[in-house]
Amino acid sequence: MVRRARPVLSSLGPVTLDRSGVEPLHRQLYRALRQAVIEGRLRPGERLPPTRALADEWGLSRNTVVTAYDTLLAEGYITGKVGAGSFVASALPDAPPMGAPGRGDARRGVGLSRRGVALAAVGGDMRDPSGRPFALGTPDLNAFPFGLWAQLLARSWRVAGRGLAVDPDPLGHPPLRAAIAGYLRAVRAVRCEAEQVVIVSGAQQGLSLVAQLLLDPGDSAWVENPGWPGNRAALLGAGARLVPVPLDQEGIDVAEGGRRGDDARLALVTPSHQFPLGVTMSLRRRLQLLDWAAARDAWIVEDDYDSEFRYAGPPLAALQGLDGAGRVLYVGSFSKALFPALRLGYVVVPPDLVGAVRAARRHFDGGTSVVPQAALHRFMADGHFAAHLRAMRALYADKRAGFLRTLDRCFAGLGRAEAGEAGLHVLLHLPQEKPDRTLSALAKRVGLTVPALSDYYRVEPGEESVGNGLMLGFAAHDAEALDRAARELADLAAAMA
Repeated sequence: MVRRARPVLSSLGPVTLDRSGVEPLHRQLYRALRQAVIEGRLRPGERLPPTRALADEWGLSRNTVVTAYDTLLAEGYITGKVGAGSFVASALPDAPPMGAPGRGDARRGVGLSRRGVALAAVGGDMRDPSGRPFALGTPDLNAFPFGLWAQLLARSWRVAGRGLAVDPDPLGHPPLRAAIAGYLRAVRAVRCEAEQVVIVSGAQQGLSLVAQLLLDPGDSAWVENPGWPGNRAALLGAGARLVPVPLDQEGIDVAEGGRRGDDARLALVTPSHQFPLGVTMSLRRRLQLLDWAAARDAWIVEDDYDSEFRYAGPPLAALQGLDGAGRVLYVGSFSKALFPALRLGYVVVPPDLVGAVRAARRHFDGGTSVVPQAALHRFMADGHFAAHLRAMRALYADKRAGFLRTLDRCFAGLGRAEAGEAGLHVLLHLPQEKPDRTLSALAKRVGLTVPALSDYYRVEPGEESVGNGLMLGFAAHDAEALDRAARELADLAAAMA
């Protein structure tokens, strides 16, 4: 293990960074600076070194230091003054976040497994349950027929009665599994029968279940870079060694993945609408990925997180539908199509894995609550699901078009908006002199949730992130709210030095 300790500020004292550890360097630096503020070694009003100077002194990438400073800024430990630098805040937060000194902290850190430390270091996903612009992954709940949903819940319970109160099938409510299989065959060209559909408590549980079943600790797994933190967390939870694979305009670079980790046992991809870049994987690249999996006896996990909302071109067939070797597991969710708190998703597994999945569900959690499953079955079987998707697709297409016009107007000369062919967010590219993490932190302080594109890259020590932009969710808000928030965000960007 290589350790390095050097004084950064005379008042800070020695700081140790573990460059061979699993916790990212920006998190280590953030914790060291925050601890110094809490303990009073860095005093209120004291100026912190410029990010570039600190990076040079410590042999870090500037991106690492900027990320640590941005986290401190967002949590209120430091303040930023345009043209003057960063200073320790005069008033600290009322309750320091996890990691501040207190009883049991040392045991909590020591008690974590290496896998636990890696999971804790993944970070948040910048969703915002309060529904502020521009939170990701939030549908327009005002357009969902909650009255109808309540009727279906009551009807399901009234008709099925005690049948819903017994131990559920670990794989899920059979009528719902059949309805999902029929929908996927018709709309997504997925090759499956009801017996292959497994109901889970959200896509994240499905990804974790798949990773636990298919990977041994230490196995290599490809992840898209950039990519969704939850996907990385699911693989880390199984003890996998992550292999970040870059993308181009055709999707994940399979050839580069082979060079970085040819021994990988699994690749986790978002081919229909890559998150966060919005790229659609080309047919050529899909076939190349399938050939790789067949030749290496590896698995592909297809996360089809928002394929329902595609606005350009013909509907795309799922990658799973091209798979003739039974190497693809298909994961989907109802969180964006209906509402997030429903917590229902599904996994389509190859026939020879059904028995293993059944046993795992029986021992892990016994299965997902059957009451909402029964209501969702009726919602699909009676045609409400298809009608709701048609209405929401039209609604979101109008919102998206208007939001892009708003961004073009507000960010003229400040950034460039880009939207893929599908999805519920827009990517706003920023010039390099306006770091996305800094603008994201400033936006948070005025009540806007604006995830930074840089946060979705896995950057190795010494590397610089290639992304600089903001992720702007548009689905949950009306045109007036989006326009007002966009103007406020543009004013913050214009004021940056």
